[in-house]
Amino acid sequence: MLKHMKWVGATGAAIFAALPAFAQEAAEAAAPVANPGNNAWMMTSTVLVLLMILPGLALFYGGLTRTKNMLSTMTQVGTAACLAMLLWVMFGYGLAFGPEGNAFIAWGKFFLAGVNADSTAATFTDEVISEYVFIAFQMTFSAITLALVLGAVVERMKFAAVMVFGIIWLTIVYYPIAHMVWAGGGLFFEMGALDFAGGTVVHINAGISALVACLILGKRIGFQKEIMAPHSLTMTMIGTGLLWVGWFGFNAGSALEANGSAGLAMINTFVATASAGMFWMLAEKVNGHKSSALGFCSGIIAGLVAVTPAAGNSGPFGAILLGAIASVICFYAVTYAKTKLGYDDSLDAFGIHGVGGIIGAVGTAFTMIPAIGGPGAEDYAAGSQLITQLSATGATIVWAAVGTSIAIFAAKALTGLRVSEEVEREGLDLGEHGERAYNY
Repeated sequence: MLKHMKWVGATGAAIFAALPAFAQEAAEAAAPVANPGNNAWMMTSTVLVLLMILPGLALFYGGLTRTKNMLSTMTQVGTAACLAMLLWVMFGYGLAFGPEGNAFIAWGKFFLAGVNADSTAATFTDEVISEYVFIAFQMTFSAITLALVLGAVVERMKFAAVMVFGIIWLTIVYYPIAHMVWAGGGLFFEMGALDFAGGTVVHINAGISALVACLILGKRIGFQKEIMAPHSLTMTMIGTGLLWVGWFGFNAGSALEANGSAGLAMINTFVATASAGMFWMLAEKVNGHKSSALGFCSGIIAGLVAVTPAAGNSGPFGAILLGAIASVICFYAVTYAKTKLGYDDSLDAFGIHGVGGIIGAVGTAFTMIPAIGGPGAEDYAAGSQLITQLSATGATIVWAAVGTSIAIFAAKALTGLRVSEEVEREGLDLGEHGERAYNY
């Protein structure tokens, strides 16, 4: 009996001793499961970013153009977004976030090969979300970035040229920069550059590309000689509101989880934007103008742009300061600098997205400071982070400028780039699309 009990005890001990190894192997074999709550939040955020494009950006840009070009502008925005979505699924996601890669580009998962309903993507914690949800979320970012560039070239660029430009630009500009900033192994990611929701990837990228594109394309007929006032500030105001609402998906969604970081990005998207809207109107008043609805809308967008890279990297007070500073500087960029330099950035894509994006990206080094409520550690070194931010900003500017030059000249060679003088005077709504926005 004693011998039997010893055998049972020894056997039991052996079994229990083996359990930890068995449990570890089982845990390793079990695939991670996406958190349903985080999935739901990211799906909501993805739809909110779509709201920013259609109808948000389409109405915002459409209202700023002349009546004869409204539908053309809105059509270019919507179709460019559709083009970007299709390319993202075919090869864009693979080039930006593929499983293989180097500091500048990735590859793999083209046509989403190997992705299924059980595939997951990592977040910033131990959680995961469904890979399809992550793909769709990032897809909307590529779509709106291309659409933003068009704000500088509307009212004179051929629709066919927009499509050719979009294909080349996304491939050689957007996908590499997205990889460098947001993917593990990417150049700026490994440098430690801070870009919570797209200051470099979206706004500096789009703004610099817009400036280069409009310089190569040339000025509209009558620029600085004829009045080219917005035809419907009512539509622009509606578009502004939709952009602000959608931007919560853009910024808070970039936390990739429904957590405190998303909450921080949410409140910063409120207060930085509110600050910027007020300070643009104040700048108008100080400079002898009436505080205007257009100024309010411009300030709102400037604040949203500036807080994008800092959304989860700032305390609310830092976001307020960032919004105010960006708004005032963008005001001078679009009302004085553009006039003095004489470039025709039709809807101020560079003046707001380019300039505001640079201020936000560089300013993020300071919004992290704990003394003003930033989330940086007590030993956070703003100086060294500033150098990193400046390096990433400078490299993005150069990459976007060179890549856009290639894309725009390629579009020119294939399509002629610009509509005829007759079509430009008649309006692109009729000349390019055979329809009118208003039948009266």
